[in-house]
Amino acid sequence: MASLHTSRAVRLSAVVGVSALALTGCGLFADDEVAVGTENEDGTITLTVGATPVPQGDILRFIDEELAADAGLDLEVVEYQDYTEPNPALVAGELDANYFQHQPWLESEVEGQGYELAHYDGVHVEPFALFSERHDSIEDLPEGGQIGVNNDPSNQGRALAMLADAGLIGLADGVDPAEATINDIADNPSEFEFIEADAASLARTLDDVDASVINGNNALEIGLSPTQDSLLVEDPEGSPYANFLAVREGTEEDENLLKLDELLHSDEVREFIEETWPDGEVAPAF
Repeated sequence: MASLHTSRAVRLSAVVGVSALALTGCGLFADDEVAVGTENEDGTITLTVGATPVPQGDILRFIDEELAADAGLDLEVVEYQDYTEPNPALVAGELDANYFQHQPWLESEVEGQGYELAHYDGVHVEPFALFSERHDSIEDLPEGGQIGVNNDPSNQGRALAMLADAGLIGLADGVDPAEATINDIADNPSEFEFIEADAASLARTLDDVDASVINGNNALEIGLSPTQDSLLVEDPEGSPYANFLAVREGTEEDENLLKLDELLHSDEVREFIEETWPDGEVAPAF
C-alpha cells in the first residue's frame, strides 16, 4: 500500500472584470458544481486528469497501473502539449484535475484569466536547462549569439534567473528574478539576442539557435537529459517550481482527489521517479 500523505490544498482565485464574468456565463467556473469523477460498476471511481506527456503522464500511468486499484480509483489520462489548454479544460469540467504546472504559472493564469483553482503540495521538479546543438560549453557561446527563452512571463523569468546566476547576463536592480522579462536585462556583455517562443517550440527549433533554455519535460520528450546533455542546469533544491495536482476551487476536499494526491506523494511514486530518472532529470519534491 502507498504511504499516506497529509494533503494541503491552496486556493487561488481572482476576478478579472468583464472577461471573468464572460467565462462564468459560459459555465467555466466551479459555481456550476461539476461532479468529480465517475463511479464504475465495480465501485471504483474514474478520475480524468490532464497532464503533459513526460514526466507527468508517465507518473500518472504508473499510479493507474500499480496503485490506483487498491485506492478504489481508475485514472483516465488526457495528454496536452500546449500549456494553455489544461486549465481551461479543468474549469470547464472536462477534467477532474490536472498535473502539469507550478505555482508561478498557476498564479499568472489565475491573475490573467480569473480562474478559481486550488492545488495540493508539490510532487516533482523538472530542472530548466540550457541546451545547444552547436556548442559544448557556455564559454563557447559566441558574441551576438541567439538564445531561445520562453515567451510566457513565469517561465521567462525562471530562464533569465538561471542565466543571470551563471553570469551570462545581469538583471536590473530591484527586479524579482522570477518575474523578470528580457526588458529587465541590464547587463548583456556578449550581446546575446534573445528569441522568445513557447516551450514546445523551443525544443523543436533548438538547431536554429545557438542555445535555448528548455523546460525539463520538453527536453525529455526529444530525448535530452537536463542533467547530462545541457550546458547549464537549474538547481532543483528548494525550487518554487514544483509541479502539483490542481483542481477546481471547492473540490479540493473531495475524497477521491485527496486519495490521488496521497498516491502522488507515496513512497512508491518517489521510488518510481528516482528509478526512472536516476540522473535527476526529474526530482521528487517531497
